[in-house]
Amino acid sequence: MPELTGPAPGPPAAEPGATWRVHLPRTTAAVPMARALIRTALGEIDPDGPGATDGRGGPERSGRPDRDTAELLTAELVANAVEHTSGEGAIELVVELFAAPGGCQIEVHDPDPARPGQLVCPDPDAEVDPWQEHGRGLLLIRALSSDCGHRPTAHGKAVWFTLPRLPAQRRPPRA
Repeated sequence: MPELTGPAPGPPAAEPGATWRVHLPRTTAAVPMARALIRTALGEIDPDGPGATDGRGGPERSGRPDRDTAELLTAELVANAVEHTSGEGAIELVVELFAAPGGCQIEVHDPDPARPGQLVCPDPDAEVDPWQEHGRGLLLIRALSSDCGHRPTAHGKAVWFTLPRLPAQRRPPRA
């Protein structure tokens, strides 16, 4: 069972500017738990929050980051922490919801201080084995996030990515 730390137990805060933390076991069970937590957290954000408009004075209907992308990239970070790090202790999932203009930053903390693989795009001329099952997670993170990186922490490292708020889709004017 994940251990929640932070200001209040229960579902993550659904207000922009909120931060929450969840301790996950360092096992493969952490991956689906993290996916579900991200989907729930970002689904709880009020897309009609204060000041959200669609440019025509109406409420904006898309005030949150893309949940599918956040879920996928979080699963990649957690899977990497489980599979490629040494050390004992839990994995910590940290989600920060940004106030205006919106978006989020998601971090995975692990107890291994070693740097992760390259968070850069691979050489376009390099030959890729299409049957290889590993090695695409960090590429996905780099390609689909607005920013990503890693930093040392007091107990290991944090690997993170950010996603912007989705722009409102234009709807045809009502007749």
